[in-house]
Amino acid sequence: MERKKIIILGASGNVGSYLTLYANDFFDKEKYEVIASGRRQTSVFEKYGIKYISVDITKAEDFSKLPHENVQAVMCLAAQIPSYMEEYSGKKYLDSIVIGGYNVLEYCRKVKADRILYTQTVFDVSEYPAGYVIKPDTPRNFSYKGDHAMYVIAKNCMLDMIEHYHQEYGLKKFIFRLPTIYEYSTYQFYYPNGIKTLRPLYAQINKAIKGEPLRIWGDPEYAKDMVHVYDFSQMLCKAAIVNRKEGFYNIGTGIPVTLQEQCQAIIDVFSPKDKPSIIEYVEKEEGRKTGGGFLMDITNAKEELGYEPVYDVHKLFENYKEEMGIDRFLELRGK
Repeated sequence: MERKKIIILGASGNVGSYLTLYANDFFDKEKYEVIASGRRQTSVFEKYGIKYISVDITKAEDFSKLPHENVQAVMCLAAQIPSYMEEYSGKKYLDSIVIGGYNVLEYCRKVKADRILYTQTVFDVSEYPAGYVIKPDTPRNFSYKGDHAMYVIAKNCMLDMIEHYHQEYGLKKFIFRLPTIYEYSTYQFYYPNGIKTLRPLYAQINKAIKGEPLRIWGDPEYAKDMVHVYDFSQMLCKAAIVNRKEGFYNIGTGIPVTLQEQCQAIIDVFSPKDKPSIIEYVEKEEGRKTGGGFLMDITNAKEELGYEPVYDVHKLFENYKEEMGIDRFLELRGK
């Protein structure tokens, strides 16, 4: 019997590349075949025995390259995201998320895919205060101002389109609301408001490696969930085969990590034992914003999918250190 296909769109991205590796190990190879897809031309997945097909989701004709039968799940992570937009363009969000998303849904309909898995942004609830418990059915609450607004609007539009295909064509749907997903990347920069900036987490890691002090601005007990990419991947892979017609899940661990715990874990993992970094406490600067301090309710993911997070903050950074030594996705991250 021909194996069922698990297709990962956006496999060449930071999160998608690790999801692809995890999925390749997760699924029974006698029953399922994982197929990676992204816009780039790359051979990086070949050494793992994973088939890779270059597809630009904004081009409907590219989908002819993908399988046309036995498609169990389409995991759609492909999208323009704010943190890598060097020069703001709302149209790029519409092209990749709305037009690209429509092409993905049409592909699912035409090949009779069993289900679509789609990643929503936590920015759709970003106006709730720090410490607020975000449930899967928490109503949208976001700002219509700023460089993230068109991104959120486009994502919400895609959710409505998915609902249409779910009701009209019976396409099973599984939506995941993502906070920051933590995975090691060779490329340590991002582009807040279009400005190339070293990610604060990597700044701390780089200081710890040198034994330099790590600084905490403001309240060291400020906490947020830190989700490792393989815990994220576990949830998606389980949803790809669960016997359900739909689901909406928060990605999380259920265990908030304070700034104090995060810095101490970085020191424990990366700092020289003979010259460990110390933590310096600095009064919060005027205008310095700390985001993402709400808590993600993952109860239904545990009950419906059998999800159990594996990575605490120490294990998360130990994986970072291991990946730094391997640098397996250097080909994809060179920028």
